[in-house]
Amino acid sequence: MGTRQIALLRGINVGRAKRIAMADLRALVERLGYTDVRTLLNSGNVVFTARGKNAANAAARIEKALVADLGVMARVVVLDAGELAAAIAANPLGGIARDPSRFLLAVSATPVDHAKFVPLATQSWKPDALALGERVAYMWCASGLIESKLAQAVARALGDGVTSRNWATMTKLLALAQEET
Repeated sequence: MGTRQIALLRGINVGRAKRIAMADLRALVERLGYTDVRTLLNSGNVVFTARGKNAANAAARIEKALVADLGVMARVVVLDAGELAAAIAANPLGGIARDPSRFLLAVSATPVDHAKFVPLATQSWKPDALALGERVAYMWCASGLIESKLAQAVARALGDGVTSRNWATMTKLLALAQEET
């Protein structure tokens, strides 16, 4: 039995430069030896089962294969289904984040990247809000992403060291990861 993993590909299927067919993404992840591979719509997110040592370096393996097989460079952040379930259950902003399209779960690529959230968490972002979790940051962008000073500050501070998905997408990814395969 393996561990269900969720890979979040940063910037895939956003704009014209980094478009990947989800069938190609599934095939790539399967060629790497992962099983039970599923994608969520055309989102650049893939759920799979990793066994043994394949789980530890999934992000690096997928990044390398994206370049080699598809000619696309993208940062990949992987977390396991348990991490995502814990992050969703621990949601500290549920009382204010009412619109799942404006509520983001940002997943850090490394502990060093996650530490970059700490100075941001000490600031007031009203009407937006930021809270930190174990490996994630919860970002409420009250007026939407484009208008959010918080989202802009996170992008400047973390660059490709973080990738974010809205709450609706993250809960769908968790449901997909928890489905019987």
